[in-house]
Amino acid sequence: MLLPFAAVIAGLLMLIWSADRFVEGASATARHFAVPPLLVGMVIVGFGTSAPELVVSALAAWQGNPALALGNAWGSNIVNMGLILGVTALIAPIRVRSVVLRKELPLLMAVAALSALLVWDHSLSRVNALVLLAAFAALMAWSIRTARAHADDALAQETAHELQAGAMPLPRALMWLALGLVVLVGSSRLLVWGAVDIAQALGISDLVIGLTVLAIGTSLPELASCVAAARKGEDDIALGNVLGSGLFNTLAVVGLAGTIAPMDVEPDALTRDLPVMAGLTVLLYLMGRGRHSPGRIDRREATVLLVVYAGYTLWLLWTMGPR
Repeated sequence: MLLPFAAVIAGLLMLIWSADRFVEGASATARHFAVPPLLVGMVIVGFGTSAPELVVSALAAWQGNPALALGNAWGSNIVNMGLILGVTALIAPIRVRSVVLRKELPLLMAVAALSALLVWDHSLSRVNALVLLAAFAALMAWSIRTARAHADDALAQETAHELQAGAMPLPRALMWLALGLVVLVGSSRLLVWGAVDIAQALGISDLVIGLTVLAIGTSLPELASCVAAARKGEDDIALGNVLGSGLFNTLAVVGLAGTIAPMDVEPDALTRDLPVMAGLTVLLYLMGRGRHSPGRIDRREATVLLVVYAGYTLWLLWTMGPR
């Protein structure tokens, strides 16, 4: 039992380090190839911070633990919107100045609704998983068009400033990109192995392990980047990380895992986890487009997010049980 716990801790530490190097290398490489800053902010940074969820979930599905993959993806969304955004806005209130991000808020709600519709029969078939991946492809196409049409957006300006501050030679950027990816895959395998062993030893379902240990662990890169961005006054980058990660997790992570291994969806996932994820999405939409102009997530609203996450965690602990 001691070895799986050590594997989880080591895997998480390596995962955090490699995810940061991967995003840093990818962003710097994109700058060298003149990729528009808004596209970097929407795709490479926002989605790149979800690389741990993607690799961990794909490996879990490939090794025959698809519930672990689903729990990781949905759990990460709950952690991002409740815990990470709550902590970030508590440190520094977040202003939603970006027109693009205000358009992403309803998109996130639509994606959550699509996900609920596809798993409502307690299963995610390979066909349904491919629907999620097709929706992700459409989202990527929209992101590219948006980046070309809104070059002066607030998110683009903040991302351009960050790219300038983190400039590095192309060979170094490629080195970090490759090294980050290799360590990301290795640490993910270590993490999945340890998490599965712990779940089996304690009689806890793969879904619960995915919603707790894996979700929090794979979301740590988002926490670091969101807090750092908020403290620099780069509010749109902080929110963009959460929105981009939510879209990526719901469509690409679940879609890829379901394509690798179609899965049965536990009743608790539909009656407990999905409603909380959808509810936080609606809350985020109301806060981002609410009474302030531009939208703003202040400390009072941050407290609401944290209370919802704390309540969900207590509910999860109360209802967890053997498989």
